[in-house]
Amino acid sequence: MRRPNVYRQPGFVAFVIARLIAVFAMQIQAVVVAWQVYEITGEALSLAYVGLAQFIPMLVLLMPAGDLIDRYDRKRVLALSWTGAALCSGALLWLSLHEIGDAYWFYAALVLYGCSRAFIGPALASLLPQIVPRDHLAQAIATNSMIMRTATILGPVLGGVLYAMDGGVLTYSVCLACFAGGLLLLTRVPVLYADQRPATQDTTGWQRFTAGIRFIRSRPIVLGTISLDLFAVLLGGVVALLPIYASDVLHVGAEGLGLLRSAMAIGEILVGIYLSARPFNNHVGITMFIAVAIFGVANIVFALSTLFWLSFAALLVAGAADMVSMYIRSALIQFSTPDSMRGRVNAVSMLFISSSNELGVFRGGISAAWLGAVPAALIGGFCTLGVVGGWALAFKSLRQVDRFEDASPESLSAQPRS
Repeated sequence: MRRPNVYRQPGFVAFVIARLIAVFAMQIQAVVVAWQVYEITGEALSLAYVGLAQFIPMLVLLMPAGDLIDRYDRKRVLALSWTGAALCSGALLWLSLHEIGDAYWFYAALVLYGCSRAFIGPALASLLPQIVPRDHLAQAIATNSMIMRTATILGPVLGGVLYAMDGGVLTYSVCLACFAGGLLLLTRVPVLYADQRPATQDTTGWQRFTAGIRFIRSRPIVLGTISLDLFAVLLGGVVALLPIYASDVLHVGAEGLGLLRSAMAIGEILVGIYLSARPFNNHVGITMFIAVAIFGVANIVFALSTLFWLSFAALLVAGAADMVSMYIRSALIQFSTPDSMRGRVNAVSMLFISSSNELGVFRGGISAAWLGAVPAALIGGFCTLGVVGGWALAFKSLRQVDRFEDASPESLSAQPRS
């Protein structure tokens, strides 16, 4: 039996390349605009405003975005979202060309970008199952996860190089060209596998907005998957503590900090490349719990280590385990969600992920300030293991999922009730 090859699927390669260059543009723009605003103001507080200008509109619009993605053509919604991001790049390019020294204009442009981001993530996740058939979906998810992580790592590096060469003008011109290229490639992506079942016609806008939350609460597999990742990252992440470890524990300076930050990413990319070529689809529920447990154990090893090579290896393993967990989580959500609900469910999932990342950094900083970096990292690792044990007991149906298809609504409805 031949292994399914998603790369032969019509339009998939164009979709992957479009997503890659669009994410490159987003990452380049994010790092450069922060640097540029800091150069203008010279105030550290301005960096907080850069983050808020993007995060608040995304947070406010995520739920309405999920509703619109489910009600309208997802490919068109994605195209309009990338167009909004391109307009932001164009505005930043204009501000750079005219050497505008008022940071508030940059914040205004970033508000537009934050609005676009609210639609981009859920639209991309919801569109993918309409591009590839179900037996290719796991491989497609692994490939997209690897592409996203690669662009997230290399984008800021490229942004720094471009800004050093010619400032914001060249940088935002490249971002604008990337978004334009993504839009052009998107026209070559056919939507072949749309679910023809009509969406539930809720009576009010509020019912439509909250349908994703209600759906997740009614599906233990989806609720367990999303909440496991939320609390594991929120309580166990060590990224915020890396500067302290590099300076005060490992004594490796800025160069060592860069290597430590790259360690998790290297682990993620290596596993992502493997999964994109050889995706697995057996014992997925228990494998996800094991992967998150390995993530916690690796962070405990990192917390206790005073050797740079051991700390680097621990973060490498943590990144590899996190990619396995991300792959299974994404696939389970996609297989568990009917097409008519994908936008709203993916919006809620993105809200959880964004919140866990932001609050996880805050939790790490506060814990280190109160307890010290090593106790904070150690407690976080043990908390992750506690979450794994608690969730394994509380979500038996998630633990028992064998294949991704077993989590589909059709499979669950066909199972006999105990």
